[in-house]
Amino acid sequence: MEPNRSYAHQEGLEFFRQLNRYMNEQFAPQDEVLADVRRSIEENGLPSISVSPATGKLLTMLVAISGAKRVLEIGALGGYSGICLARGFGKEGTLTSLELVEEYARLARQNLKKAGFGSQVTYMIGPALESLETLAANGERFDFFFIDADKENYIRYLDYCIRLANPGAIIAADNTLAGSGVGASDALRRRGEIMKQFNETVACHPQLDAMFIPIGDGVTVARVKKTA
Repeated sequence: MEPNRSYAHQEGLEFFRQLNRYMNEQFAPQDEVLADVRRSIEENGLPSISVSPATGKLLTMLVAISGAKRVLEIGALGGYSGICLARGFGKEGTLTSLELVEEYARLARQNLKKAGFGSQVTYMIGPALESLETLAANGERFDFFFIDADKENYIRYLDYCIRLANPGAIIAADNTLAGSGVGASDALRRRGEIMKQFNETVACHPQLDAMFIPIGDGVTVARVKKTA
């Protein structure tokens, strides 16, 4: 990358970081429950890759505004996003959370219980694609989906979400900016290309109305169109 382009890229990233810092501080200050979840993730040696506070607040608002009562989460980690999703449906909804690592699901379950949602969440352990196939075979349907797992399978997760969606369901996917994927390491550039392909798929999908929101590391939100 040419020096002037590299400098402009770094300036753009710094502006984006400042913008997210402002959103986190002004609109999504962490309460003690969510702060405790982050501490538990660190203390248990899990990767620090939970959604940003502002992204969590966005998830809560999207679930609440859409009126979703059956929520499916792909990627639980330590339960931070799960709590944010559950806060959107309150005491009337349910969360089904898919997690590959049993240790992560165990911690997430503990944190959801502490937050008051223990009886409303179900964890399915193992490869998410296998769990999604099980849900499809059982005829399950959901009102809201949150994708935050291995990026290589995002498009396959999207396909399953559409199959499992009630009419008008919302699909949200995290990390769709992928650190911009520009002017960085080969690995990050590869991740950026994967997310670019995912975003193009969502934007052009005939069954979806979609928009990209530059919050956290990027959130792509889509609504499954109602059939006539």
